[in-house]
Amino acid sequence: MAVTGDALMIVDGSGVIMEWSRQAESLMGLPAPEVLGLPARAFLSFRTTGSHGRDGVRLTRRDGSTVPGELRVRPVLRDDALAWEIRRQPMDPVQGTRAGAFGSSVIEALFTRSPIGLHIFDPELRVLRVNTAAQGMHGMSPGSILGRPLAEAYPLSDPVTEETVARRVLDDGLPVLDRLVRVRLPADHGRERVFSVSMFRLRDDQGAVLGLATSTVDVTDRERGRVHAAVLARVRENIGRTLDVVATCQEAADVLVPRYADILVVEVVDEVVRGEEPPLRPLNRDVPLRRAAFRSRATEPAYPIGDVRSAPYETPYGRTLSDLHPRLVDLTTDRAWLAAAPARAEAIRAAGAHSLITAPLTLRGTVLGLMCLYRCGQTEPFGEDDIDLTLELAAHTALCIENARRFTRERTIAATMQRRLLPQSPSPQPAVDTAWLHLPADRGASWFDTIALPGARTALVTGSANGQGIVAATTMGQLRTAIHALAALDLAPDELLARLHDTTDRLAEERSALPPADPLHKERLTAACVYGVYDPVTRTCTIARAGHPAPVVVDPDGTTCVCDIPAGPPLGCAEILPRASASIQLPVGTTLAFYTAALLPETDAEEESEDDRDPSRLRSLLGRSDRSLRQLCDDVVYARGNRHPQGDAALLLARTTDLPPDHMATWQLTPDATAAGEARSLARRRLNDWNLDEETTSTAELIVSELATNALRYGSPPLQLRLILERTLTCEMTDAGRAAPHLQHARVVDEGGRGLFIVSQLAHQWGVRYNQDGKTIWTEQLRPDR
Repeated sequence: MAVTGDALMIVDGSGVIMEWSRQAESLMGLPAPEVLGLPARAFLSFRTTGSHGRDGVRLTRRDGSTVPGELRVRPVLRDDALAWEIRRQPMDPVQGTRAGAFGSSVIEALFTRSPIGLHIFDPELRVLRVNTAAQGMHGMSPGSILGRPLAEAYPLSDPVTEETVARRVLDDGLPVLDRLVRVRLPADHGRERVFSVSMFRLRDDQGAVLGLATSTVDVTDRERGRVHAAVLARVRENIGRTLDVVATCQEAADVLVPRYADILVVEVVDEVVRGEEPPLRPLNRDVPLRRAAFRSRATEPAYPIGDVRSAPYETPYGRTLSDLHPRLVDLTTDRAWLAAAPARAEAIRAAGAHSLITAPLTLRGTVLGLMCLYRCGQTEPFGEDDIDLTLELAAHTALCIENARRFTRERTIAATMQRRLLPQSPSPQPAVDTAWLHLPADRGASWFDTIALPGARTALVTGSANGQGIVAATTMGQLRTAIHALAALDLAPDELLARLHDTTDRLAEERSALPPADPLHKERLTAACVYGVYDPVTRTCTIARAGHPAPVVVDPDGTTCVCDIPAGPPLGCAEILPRASASIQLPVGTTLAFYTAALLPETDAEEESEDDRDPSRLRSLLGRSDRSLRQLCDDVVYARGNRHPQGDAALLLARTTDLPPDHMATWQLTPDATAAGEARSLARRRLNDWNLDEETTSTAELIVSELATNALRYGSPPLQLRLILERTLTCEMTDAGRAAPHLQHARVVDEGGRGLFIVSQLAHQWGVRYNQDGKTIWTEQLRPDR
């Protein structure tokens, strides 16, 4: 029978060879048929050895030569009888040494020279052996840990969990690789160290569990670096998302607590919060700091957020601001300076803080503020390696604060500019009461206006320009100025918007001509505007709009509706479409609301046009006709709550009143040579009734005489004369002619052509307006009593 596996031969209890392997044939030089069934001693001789504490056998051939290697003998069963198996001890393939000797050398080297820490535990997790590297890593002598349970031998941060993991390896045999275990060793003064631990179960040849072997590598620096990199990445991702100085500081506190510190305080130079230029380094000891952000796991701050005070010079805070070097302070030993800051000292004591880092917030030679980080309680204290990280955190925070400061400054300038460009207080107008509301925002620039027109009429305007900051405010100011210039021409609303559209196009062309690198080069200029003219004589308001929501009309009984005004394209739009206007009747006590689109509830501006926005909420607020205009504006603000408008928003309310009948007179003149005399006579009687002085009366007589003569010669009947007494004395002459009046400078020999020239010299101002039925030439005289 041939032997399989590593056995050379099988010998029965009497020493007869029962089995002979091919390896034995090669080794001894004897084929199986020659030896099977014969006593082994007839061919071989055996010599017992005791190497490595075990019994071994040396095999000698018949010629006296020794077979290389050591043999092993063990009992086996063959045919229910005891027999002996002789097999060769494995040889080391490289050195040719015995496997047992090689294994012993490896174990000895691992426990004396390996840089990896090795531990051997028995099945009860008691320490049996540790290598030299493990002793150095943990700073503990073998005598202090041998024989002690795992949880007692090492100051583990979580001993219950680590013991559970170790017992699971003993039970199921599945190794645990590269598990991070945290330890607080006495030699590290409370700082936490991190080890990468791998665990393996040990068994003997029969499968019995001998214990547990662990390898440990100190990865504290690697893990600290990874944690620091993660903290820095979170700071770069989450700080600076808002362009507000205080909000940016609070973002830093929210990111770093509790992931990196237990308490964080950010104090900023007070001027920086307002957007002003930060002071140059080094910082004067009396410069006030505003507490901009604070976050803690449990404790209250020494000073509330918003508190302004200078940092005590004799403290780490003041010293850091003085020389701009960070400070790492052990609060358990370095306490002499606390007397200079009693409120902070009390807060530190209440929080149980034991470690502090102060870092300056500096950028390009300027000082923005101070960042202070604390660790408390059982949290490990800051180390020297934390200083570099804190400086990086402070540098990024300072950059974000500076960006927010610059934005705040630009926004402040833009807001100041816009406030100066808006009417500070709309002047009172005849026969109409007004009130306004302006809700500033970072996007867009809106405006409103009430413009006095001749004939006791009032122009009502609201509008908005796209863009941000100074650019939007500048565009708004340009358009508002253009409207005032066009309104002075007494144009119809639709014609005025057409001219304003041309002005917007010219501004857009100037913008497109900027260098390509200029941000405005590719920014499209668009605006929206609604323009209406209220005439108290006819009690009508003629309105036109361009890309602007239609006004809301509130009747005296509180009924509301949206004006049916044709929608025109926005100003600056490439479409060339005709613009139209509409006239609506406004009884006395009617409220007219002009508002920008940003005042309406938030919608998706990319999917909905201005006309699609629902003004129902605004209508319900304005429907209370018993409220004053100022109260209605307040109601609109209160209804918004804390919601900010989508952009810069404006609301202009106008409530019609009655023009006193005795302050207006209208006559139809006879269209013949008597018209001038008739006009003078009618005017004098009414001006005497109004108790105007003789100079005003005489001047008005001459004006109406020249206007009547001019209408009779160059116009067409019917002729109408109207006098209106308000802040000024207005004289209007209306005829059916469409010919434009022309001011001439007549020569000495000319008999005519001096009428309008005389009028222009006598009147404070004069002009002409056209309507569907003809034209009206008007003049205004200042009243001495006003």
